[in-house]
Amino acid sequence: MGVDPGLFREVMASVPAPVSVVTTFVDGRPHGTTVSSFASLSLDPPMVLIALDLGSGLLRLLRRTNRFAVNVLSSDQRDIALAFARKRDDRFGEVPWSLSGGLPRLDGLTAWLACEVDGIVVGGDHGIAMGRVVQADHSSLPPLTYHRRLYGTHAALADD
Repeated sequence: MGVDPGLFREVMASVPAPVSVVTTFVDGRPHGTTVSSFASLSLDPPMVLIALDLGSGLLRLLRRTNRFAVNVLSSDQRDIALAFARKRDDRFGEVPWSLSGGLPRLDGLTAWLACEVDGIVVGGDHGIAMGRVVQADHSSLPPLTYHRRLYGTHAALADD
């Protein structure tokens, strides 16, 4: 017996998540999609994990390239999150980006990680890609978060 999927969806909507665009580069073209399932996995070696729907075209490409980048969006990049969440061929059309370490890197990010796939396992209806971090960078920009189906950002609580 499991939890009702509708209830589970509501519970998970109450948990804030960083908004990221996962990218890869195949046959001279950038590819990417918005994800909210991204987390740190290991410090030694440095690893992260991402989750993509089993039917995702990007997941198929990651199996082919064995490389991906995680572009952690900053709080003013809501439009980019929406653009990469839509089903369309050219998501990079009006988004400033460059190649960094052979992977697409969006401009104006909070953080960026280049990863080599260390394994992909199936978890329910998603593929969980574990990536060994080979390059990383960050800025002081606040992150874009997703909470209760709304975009926002983190606000620190004042000390008592």
